[in-house]
Amino acid sequence: MRVLSVRVGLAAIAAGLALGQAQALAADAVRGKILFTQKYGCYECHGTEGQGSPVTGPKLAPNPIAFEALQSFIRNSNGPMPPFREAILPNDDLADIYAYLQSIKAAPDWKTIPLLNEK
Repeated sequence: MRVLSVRVGLAAIAAGLALGQAQALAADAVRGKILFTQKYGCYECHGTEGQGSPVTGPKLAPNPIAFEALQSFIRNSNGPMPPFREAILPNDDLADIYAYLQSIKAAPDWKTIPLLNEK
C-alpha cells in the first residue's frame, strides 16, 4: 500500500510540473512584455530586458531558470523582493511574463560587431 501511495504522489507531482510547463509554453510573450514593463513593474529592479543589476535585482534573461523554480521563488520570496501571491500576480500573467523572458535573445558577441573591431 505504501508503494502505491508513493507512486500516486510522484504521479501527481509529475502532472503538476507538466501542467506548469504547458501553461508557460502556451503563454503570450507580447502580453508578457507589457506585464513585465508596465503592469507589475518588474523592469524597475530587473531591467527592461531582464538583464538585472548587482544592486536592484538578479538577471532573469536570456535563458531564464525553469518556470516552476521562478514561480516558486516569486510566490515564496522572503528576501528583498516581496512575494507575489497568485491573488496579486495570476498564474496566466506569470506564464506570459515567463514567455517574454524566454523570448529575449542573448546579446551578440562583441567580436561580431564591426564597429567594435575597428582599429
